[in-house]
Formats: sequence, structure tokens, C-alpha cells
Amino acid sequence: MSGKSTISQEALFYSFNVERHVPAGHLLRSNDRFVDLSGICEHLQSDTSSR
Repeated sequence: MSGKSTISQEALFYSFNVERHVPAGHLLRSNDRFVDLSGICEHLQSDTSSR
């Protein structure tokens, strides 16, 4: 790529916090005990470390 980038790299990524966006009594919170996403976290961590 040539030329100066006009978009800051921070604009390409965002942080999402479930605790701030899903109300305390919401149905999604009751699903948490049935769904284990720990494998996804491990997979994503290994993917970013190989770069």
C-alpha cells in the first residue's frame, strides 16, 4: 500500500462487554450454564499467537 493511512487502527477494532449490554434478567444469561465457550477462547488465543 502506498500513501499515508487516514484511518486510525483503533477504529478497526472495538471492545464488547456482555455485562454492559445484556440486562440482568435477560433469557441469554440463563443459557450461560448450558453453553461452554471456553474452547473458542483457547482457539482464538492460539490463532492470534501464531501471527
